[in-house]
Amino acid sequence: MPSPGDVVLVTRAASVQFTRPMMFRVIRVIEEWVTYHDWVWLHGYSLDERGDAVAKRDLFVRPAGLQMMRRPQPSPRSPNQRPSRPARRPPPAPAPAGQPPVPAGQPRPLRR
Repeated sequence: MPSPGDVVLVTRAASVQFTRPMMFRVIRVIEEWVTYHDWVWLHGYSLDERGDAVAKRDLFVRPAGLQMMRRPQPSPRSPNQRPSRPARRPPPAPAPAGQPPVPAGQPRPLRR
């Protein structure tokens, strides 16, 4: 029986619906759903050839037909290609009447 975090290869041996093998990362075994004897529902992610999750899925399979795989490490993410924008800050509040404006980045003196 697979456990959370396991990566398995799902083939026709697990279920006839899988004509092409698929790597799958198990999030959990759904034990609350009633199934046929020797069948289980698995909740998790289908993985691409690099080990990155591509779709969240629920699978109805026979655990005896699953092949345990080593956990592939997800590929490192490339940085966002768009230039980052500086954080937007609201404009400084206007100075009360009769007081000089406070330069940006300086705390406003407290009124007593």
